[in-house]
This record gives sequence, C-alpha cells and structure tokens, in this order.
Amino acid sequence: MNPSIGKPIDRVDGRLKVTGAATYAAEFPIKDLVYGVSITSTITKGRVKNIDSRQALKVPGVIGIMTSENSMQLHFPAGSDPSNGKFAEKDLLPLQNDRVFYGGQHIAIIVAETFEQAEQAAALVKVTYDEQPATIGIEKNITTAYKPASGLGGGEAQIKRGDVETAMLSAAVKTEETYTTPVYHHNAMEPHATIAQWEGDKLTVYDATQSVMGVKGLLAATLGIPAEKVQVYALYIGGGFGSKGFTWANTLLAPMAAKQFNRPVKLVLSRQQVFSAAGRRTQTIQKITLGADQTGKLSAIKHATTSETSFVDEFVETAGLATSMLYSSPNLDVSHELVRLNRGTPCPARAPGEAPGTYALEVAMDELAHQLKMDPLQLRLINHADMEEQKKKQFSEKSLKECYERGAEAIGWKNRKAEPGTLKEGNYLVGYGMATATYPANRSASTAKATLFANGNAEILCGTQDIGTGTYTVMTQVAADGFSLSPDKVKVKLGNSSYPKGAQSGGSQVSASVGPPIRAAALGVISKLINLAISDTASPLHGYKEEDIAADNGRIHLVKNPDKGETYSQVMTRQGLDKLEAQAKTNVSTRQQGPPTPAPAGSPEAKAEEESKTNKAVQEDEKTDRKDFAFHSFGAQFVKVLVDPDLGMIRIDKIVGVMDIGTVMNLKTATNQIMGGMIFGIGMALMENTQYDPNNGRVVTRDLAQYLVPVHADIPEIEVQFINKPDTFISPIGARGIGEIGITGITAAIANAIYNATGKRVRDLPITPDKLIA
Repeated sequence: MNPSIGKPIDRVDGRLKVTGAATYAAEFPIKDLVYGVSITSTITKGRVKNIDSRQALKVPGVIGIMTSENSMQLHFPAGSDPSNGKFAEKDLLPLQNDRVFYGGQHIAIIVAETFEQAEQAAALVKVTYDEQPATIGIEKNITTAYKPASGLGGGEAQIKRGDVETAMLSAAVKTEETYTTPVYHHNAMEPHATIAQWEGDKLTVYDATQSVMGVKGLLAATLGIPAEKVQVYALYIGGGFGSKGFTWANTLLAPMAAKQFNRPVKLVLSRQQVFSAAGRRTQTIQKITLGADQTGKLSAIKHATTSETSFVDEFVETAGLATSMLYSSPNLDVSHELVRLNRGTPCPARAPGEAPGTYALEVAMDELAHQLKMDPLQLRLINHADMEEQKKKQFSEKSLKECYERGAEAIGWKNRKAEPGTLKEGNYLVGYGMATATYPANRSASTAKATLFANGNAEILCGTQDIGTGTYTVMTQVAADGFSLSPDKVKVKLGNSSYPKGAQSGGSQVSASVGPPIRAAALGVISKLINLAISDTASPLHGYKEEDIAADNGRIHLVKNPDKGETYSQVMTRQGLDKLEAQAKTNVSTRQQGPPTPAPAGSPEAKAEEESKTNKAVQEDEKTDRKDFAFHSFGAQFVKVLVDPDLGMIRIDKIVGVMDIGTVMNLKTATNQIMGGMIFGIGMALMENTQYDPNNGRVVTRDLAQYLVPVHADIPEIEVQFINKPDTFISPIGARGIGEIGITGITAAIANAIYNATGKRVRDLPITPDKLIA
C-alpha cells in the first residue's frame, strides 16, 4: 500500500467546518445555559471603590453579579508550564481583590438568562474607583528596565560567547542600528470563549484553548478539586496563534460563576475585551551591532532587546535567541531587558521571539551587506553556521543553502540591482529582498491509544488538539500508515482531556510530539494482531515469526509470499474479538533536562508507559541518541515589491519561501501553513500596530475596523517549496514543526525589498507610506 504521509489529502474535518457541523467552544447546546458578560475596568491603575449593580439587577432575566466581594476563593497554581496549565497572569487570579493593574481588567461578571439581558445589565453597572498614577510607555520608563533571569520554560535570556567588545574594536566594518516593533494582537477568528457546567462536584468545561490537558490541570489546581473531577473539551478551535496557549481569566470565571449561580454559564469575550485581557505580542526595542572583516565574515554580534511586561506576571520576548545560533561568529552577546507597564500581560504570539528577532537581525544583515557592497545572499552564505556554535552541537539536519539557491532562482534574484532605487516597472520602483527563516524544532512527551475494530476500521485517541492547522488530517495520515489502512478507514479523536495526554499546541511541536506515539500505538495493535494469527492453528500464518509477516491495506501476509495471508477482520472474528487496543507513550523531549518523571502508579499514563516497554516502535524511537544534536528548522524568504515613488504605496508582487522542515506530512496543509505565516509577516511589516493612549495607557485600536490586517487584495503571488528531507533524529516520522517558521524572516525580507526599491531604510515597524515620502 502506498503511504499516505506527504500526500496532499483534503482535510478530514473540512466538510464539518464548511457545513457548520464542527462545534466550537461557545456552540455546545447545554441545557439550562445562562450567559455571562464581563465588566472590565475603565482605569489603568488603582482600586475598585464600589460596584453599584442596583439598576442592573432590575433588568428582566438577570440572575446576579459576581465581584471580588462575593466570588469563590481560588488557589494559586504552582507551575508555569503551559502544557501542565499556565495561568497567564500568576499574580492576578480573577476577582480575588479590588486592585486594578491595567485598563480592561475583569472586575465583575453579570449573569442572565440571555446574552442580550446580560449585556444590557452590564451597561447599567456603575463603578467608582480610587485611581492611582499608572506606568505608561516603554520609552518613558526605560530607566527602570531589568534583566530577567530566564525566558518561558526556563529558557536562556542572557547569552554570551567570546569577547564581543574587543572584537568590535578590531572589526574592519561595523554597523549599529536600533529596530522597533509595536505591540501586535493575535486576532484569531474565534474569540476566547468558555462554557462551564457543574454536576455535583464534577466540572465540565468547553474551552477555546491550545491545551486541553493544561486547562484541566490548571482548573483542578486553582479551584481546589481533584483532576479526575475535571473534564475539558476543545474539539475545534478557531485559531490561537499563541493567545490560547496560556489560560486567561475567562476560563476560570465561567466555572466560578456556574458554581455561584448553580447554572451552566457561557462566557465569550468581545473583540474589544480580547484586545485588553487575552494577551498580545510585546513591543520591542532591539539594538543590533555587527562587526565583520572586509570579506563579510562576522567577527562579533551584539543583540540587545528591551521589551515590556506587566506588573502581574513576567513574559520575555526572547528576540535574540535566533541570533545566538543563526550565523557563525566567535563572539556574541545576546541580552534581554524588561520594563514593567500597566498593561495586560504579553504572551507567545506567532513565533514568539523569532518573529521580531529575525526582523531586526535580518535587516541588520542587509545593512551590513550594503555597507560592504555585497550581495545580501552572499553575505549569508559566507556566515553560514555549519553547527550550533553556542551549544557546540551538530544540527540534526540542515539544508539551508539549498533553500537559498532554490528561493533565489524562483524569485528571479539575478534581476535585483545592487543600487537601491534604480530598477523600475512603469512608474513603480522595484525592489528585491531576502532573509533567513528559522524556528526551534520542538518535541515533548506524548501518549496515544489505538483501536482496531473487527469491521476493519480503526480509531486513535489523543489528548492534544487541532487549533485549525490540520492536526486531525495529518494524524489520520500517520495512523493510517501505522495501521496499513487507507485514511478513510481511520478516525482520529482529539480535544478531550479524558484521552491519553498529548502535547500542547505551541512551539510548533504537535506533529513531532504526538505523531510518534500515534504511529507506535497503531503498530502495536498490528503486532498484537500478527501474534494472534501466529498462535492460531486455523490461520495460514500459524507458526511463522512476526518478522516474516507484513501488513498491507487491511491484510497481513508473508513478506516473501504476499498471497499467503488473511484480513484483519478474519483474524479477529475467529478469536471472537470486536476490537484490539494498544497504547504508546514516547518520553522524548528536545528540551528536557534529565530523565522523564514516571507517571503515578496505577494511572492511565503509567499503564501506557508499561505497555510501551514492549512496543518495538517506542523502544527504537527512545534509544536514538539525540544528546549531540541541536534541533532547528530553516528556510529562506524572498520578496519582490513595487513602490509608488509619489504616494509611497507598497504593493508586494511576489513572495517565495523555501522551507527545510523535515518530512512534509501533508503537502496541502503544509503549504497552507507557510502561506499563513507569510501573510502574518505582511501584516507585521506593513499594517499591524496596536496603539495605546499616551495619557491613560488604555488600548485605542480595539477592533478589526481600527487594527489593520491583510485582506485578499493585499496578497501577492505566493510560491512555497519544501526540501522534504526527513529528520530521522527528531523522530521516526522525520517531521519538524511548521506552525511558526513561516512568519520568521518574511517581515525582514519585505523591509529589505522596500529599501532596495526606494533607498529609504525604515527601522520602526510598520512601514507605512508616510515613512517613505517624508
């Protein structure tokens, strides 16, 4: 049977989505459901003096109001790992006191029989405050910046090698510039939404989350109930882009209100509330200094990032991490500083760190190339890193030079003029730009359960989720190949916390993490089936060894004599079995320190671990020696732009991206993912920009009428290519993450193309027409 991995098969959930049959968090039909509407602060810092709800409670259908005066007490969670439940604002559990730390903070919830009644009542609530002076603006408060000890998950925030200062003194060529990026908001199509229902002491939650397992753990910890009493569903998610990777207040407020009013409660944030209380990308100020000799070889790199965080948690936009490994240089200094502001807490957003970081670094490389009078592509080839120099490890697989070559050919790089502003098409100035793309290749421990039914169909259960990127489809392909069945015979079930624990959808890790245990579990079932046939005197395969037998298209047979065999159904029917099951857990983690922690004795995870000890696929996977390898994906982004010299209007004419991401699991969904990242990059480069009122610190651009994002008319011709070389070190399926690499490099490539067209270097995003004609 031909393998299905790599084939551009249609999304298995496509029909459900286009017909409206896919059920999202806010759409579950729950009996006796009531509606919550959040009331948010209108000051930026201070205390709530009084909440007058007398008029609101008179609105027909209103059930009650929940404030810090009457809400249940919560328990502070111990951990900060998103896969185990990371509350986004660790020092601001909702409605636990009267303090206000930012505009738009949740301060009360109105609950009513209908949404309209709750909304009307919320508008009638009168709040008085004890307002205090707020800390507003990163530039105004830059003297308060401090160096964080680490980034998310304990990652490095301060990195050095060699002696940068001495190397800079002797550098023949040096460039030093500052690059700024504004606050960006995720703006997923689906807003944050939660339905919570209590049945006695059992809690069921339907949540828009990138981590069903994380939400389950967090709810148990904060509400003070056993984890086995919590059930979380996230069957379909309308995008997350990082904002649904952490857990925000709405996920706690819904079960709190449901408990208080003894009714199931639905709480959906408005678009305006998403802007203030559900995360964002932090603003960055990045100063990059590059030193090189006359041949272009880098002797020193310095990348200093200042970004902002809130007063109720700490999030580091580690923009310099990619700089520490992307180019060869003996001397490097990467630093990160934070300024605390009265804003909601930032969080991961569309390739956190790498997206703004590669923008600044790759524009700096373009500036160095111009100063050297060198082709920017040639400069990158001269400084190609053959190994991860900071960690002194070989890359598990790297075909970046081929990405450069293929991308340059596809965009027509030979047509580029070295002198900016000299190439025209009609009245338009023409520019070409390029940049390197990169993102870490992550993998974490995950578990799956496989079932083969006597009718020849199969099923996979895994407690991960599909945030809209195609996980249902790709994992169906992985399972189909493991079962040796066609994809239409396999049903993959995700988004349910009662399933075996799968990876969080964050850090581009799901395919690399859950693919191997799904494959191993399916192979484990087939192994059990083969051994049943071997021990069955009525089977034509009786007495043979397992290694003599292969599976193909719902049938097992001798490798050397394919005609001698039988179907899966024949084996199981003779045994009186309606199904065969197997579980597999792979403990592999590309970021793990030390051996994995065993699951609690008697738990489902422990049973999966025990069964995995005899699963050949798991054992082969886990015995692979990975300690000497660094895991990263790479790519090259090329852009052609047309700029109107009189109006400064920018039109992107063509984008080419060539990606080295290991095995391409599904050509159609992979291409779609990279295109999506490129479109994010267009928005980041030219349009997106969250504005805050400089007087009171509140968000001004609070909806999609004011916050600009690319639309169909903005999208150019896009060409996506893949190297498609399996990375056999990261996993048996050879796939590295693809979710975030598409946005890296593209913003810089656009900026570099605009410079090549106009000769005007804009270092503060977004690049708008006024900046080109000023």
